[in-house]
Amino acid sequence: MALNAAPQPGEPTPPRHVAIIMDGNGRWATNRGWPRLVGHRRGAERVKQIVRACPDLGVNWLTVYAFSTENWKRSTEEVLGLMKIFRRYIEREADGLAAEGVRMRFIGGRDRLDKKLQALMAGIEARTAVNSRLNLTVAINYGGRDELTRAATRLAEKMQAGQIDTPDEADLAACLDTAGCPDPDLVIRTSGETRTSNFLPWQAAYAEYEFTETLWPDFSPEHLAQILDRFGLRERRFGGV
Repeated sequence: MALNAAPQPGEPTPPRHVAIIMDGNGRWATNRGWPRLVGHRRGAERVKQIVRACPDLGVNWLTVYAFSTENWKRSTEEVLGLMKIFRRYIEREADGLAAEGVRMRFIGGRDRLDKKLQALMAGIEARTAVNSRLNLTVAINYGGRDELTRAATRLAEKMQAGQIDTPDEADLAACLDTAGCPDPDLVIRTSGETRTSNFLPWQAAYAEYEFTETLWPDFSPEHLAQILDRFGLRERRFGGV
């Protein structure tokens, strides 16, 4: 699918929702003899390019894995540096995202994040809430098992309050961080790793997966377009014949 070109009759249909495990920032920098945080900063720049490309590629929902619940195990310097990058991204991109019709949301536990970052997250969510050209969801302090545990707790509270009698899948889904968002059609992981790393285990149950050797700072809109073309050739049966 060419950039800036809408699908034509008979062409593959792009996925509505793409989720990306953005991996390889540290290795990208280390390979060049630079500090890992240089790679993370370059990775943040790449996010901006992919966000801008998605609407022209027919993608309406984009979810990116920015920081996992396991990433707290990294060095204090790297964690603090990443949090600074997140704050700067929100501060610098707020105007542009709002002007380009991007709605920004966050998933993951917020209680462990610093108060300034939490305030920035809430602010940009409120500011872009009316936008719909692209729905951008950023996973920060996110882990699929943690999300499911928190969702189960919410569901139990609803049952105890008499709001739900016999819960079903829809009731649990409504308690997830992603409530109201469509499930991803396609999950991409960069850097050559072939793990799902606790990312959207419930939501991606029937997603297609694509693993690429390309490190995230090198992952261009053209790379994304090529993957979307391959996705359009897949036959999705969802358990049927």
